[in-house]
Amino acid sequence: MTVSKDIREKINGLKREYDSLKKGKESLLDIIFETEIPESVYNSNAIENSTLTIAETEKILMEMEVSREVSVREVFEAKNLARVFEFIKAKSTKDGLNEEFTLLLHRMLIGNIDDNIAGRFRKAGEYVRVGMHIAPAPEKVPLMLESVLLTYSSEYAEYFLEKIAKFHLEFEHIHPFNDGNGRIGRVIINYQLMELGLPPIIIRDKEKMIYYKSFQEYKNDKKTIEMERVLYLALIESFHKRISYLRGEKIIRLSEYAKKTDETLNSLLNKAKRQTVSAFREKGVWKIGE
Repeated sequence: MTVSKDIREKINGLKREYDSLKKGKESLLDIIFETEIPESVYNSNAIENSTLTIAETEKILMEMEVSREVSVREVFEAKNLARVFEFIKAKSTKDGLNEEFTLLLHRMLIGNIDDNIAGRFRKAGEYVRVGMHIAPAPEKVPLMLESVLLTYSSEYAEYFLEKIAKFHLEFEHIHPFNDGNGRIGRVIINYQLMELGLPPIIIRDKEKMIYYKSFQEYKNDKKTIEMERVLYLALIESFHKRISYLRGEKIIRLSEYAKKTDETLNSLLNKAKRQTVSAFREKGVWKIGE
């Protein structure tokens, strides 16, 4: 158990307020989810070295023309991932996480990009690596993933952040697919959160070094502390955003808010990054409810 009592109490408090405020305002939450899709798609693809900007991603998803020539692959990566996000939202209260569902997500993600590998695990002779990590042999993938799925579904004593963090780290260690492992893994995080009635999160490209550090920590020491922190901060930020809108607050830039307080913008930005103020990001810009 690594998630502190204070963190649990903060999450519990925000969840209670979120659940209380959202009654009768489900359409507002749907709008927030829809407006976040380009940002979610952009960040997840950028972590995998996509060259698309958030503005280009948004235009592609709106079927608008992009001002420069981009590869067909990157267009499909954006459109497919957006479709996967929409799909898991519809399925989050209906189906549990299992192998069949994971393969379906992969088929949706990689379809029209590489149909030869879409919707299936790596098979004999198909080895992959991430940096210095060489993923387990393809013959081991089905049993290893089955074990991780079973552990996740049957472990009730562990706190949900710890469970999700450990699942993600194990999933990425296995790297069951030839391509799309990171994006599918981050999609699954959101599916797991929404299954619990929690809002989806965005793991941001700007913070990917912390995200990467968590994999090294797990590989070296089998600890999940860094990944739990990544998930915790993203979840609190997601709560802060939705609660601000559900309250009907006026949303302003944090820079504007700083002018109305005794605190400097740098001080507020530091607090925002630690989520000790109720700030959140929209298209990379820090904002807050007034």
